[in-house]
Amino acid sequence: MNPDLDLTLARVIRAPRASVWSAWTDPSRLAQWWVPAPARSRVDRLDVRPGGGFVTRLSDDGVSFVPHMDACFIIVEDLERIVFTNAIDSAWRPASPAPIAMTAEITFGAHPDGTDYRVVVRHGDPAARSLHEKLGFIDGWGSVTEQLAALAESDAAR
Repeated sequence: MNPDLDLTLARVIRAPRASVWSAWTDPSRLAQWWVPAPARSRVDRLDVRPGGGFVTRLSDDGVSFVPHMDACFIIVEDLERIVFTNAIDSAWRPASPAPIAMTAEITFGAHPDGTDYRVVVRHGDPAARSLHEKLGFIDGWGSVTEQLAALAESDAAR
């Protein structure tokens, strides 16, 4: 972790890792939490394997969907870690994504109360990190993590 380049988020999700993992790897479940409510997400491609594509769309009205994420998975370790980047698109082409290029590492650790969920979002330079922070990294990634937790915890309560 480099505080000049990286943004982080950590939370204990009171659900088994398998439930949190499934919310990340099942397209219908990812669509339920991937963007901050009340916006909606559509998952066009979720090929959770190294080199697989990660393509989502976003809608503010639930009718018109616009591109949101076109990324590539770099590392996938079952129930442990997912790493993806939007600096390479789902067709393995170099990308210049707006507003910033990033690489995100999501880890799913064991915790006595469920899952130790951690996010590290890496940026290429301090200006990109700063921009991502100013654009609302904490609010955005924080709110979707809350939504992810709610989904996984409701599954665990069943």
